[in-house]
Amino acid sequence: MFKEFKEFAMRGPVIDLAIAVVLGAAFGAIIASLVADVIMPPIGLLLGNVDFSNLFAVLKSGSVSGPYVSLAEAKEAGAVTINYGLFLMAIIRFVIIAFVIFMIVKNMNKMKRKEEAPPEEPTTKECPYCFSSIAIKATRCPNCTSNLE
Repeated sequence: MFKEFKEFAMRGPVIDLAIAVVLGAAFGAIIASLVADVIMPPIGLLLGNVDFSNLFAVLKSGSVSGPYVSLAEAKEAGAVTINYGLFLMAIIRFVIIAFVIFMIVKNMNKMKRKEEAPPEEPTTKECPYCFSSIAIKATRCPNCTSNLE
């Protein structure tokens, strides 16, 4: 049983998928940091010192009643919150990842089109009378001497 599992796990597509998952997770972490640490602070500054990670709405107060200054304080008190700031950051993260994947696929398609050679122009045609192969520019068949249009 272990031998069969080893054969399955060592197949090319399985290893490729494992590598893709690991790289995807690492890429996701990089994009999460880009959104949280690079993109959102300037946007928050432009909007009047807004910290998107602390944008939330309290549905029900916790053991300590609000108002809560931060999301961490609200969670510590056991409050039920809607974290729309974190949701907004997740949407921005998704848009960035989708855009990067779109650009990768677009470039791969462009490279694939370059690799494909254009079809060659035919150099011969068939005589409609004797069915022999003749030059494409011929106006008379060299085999049966028929006039070609």
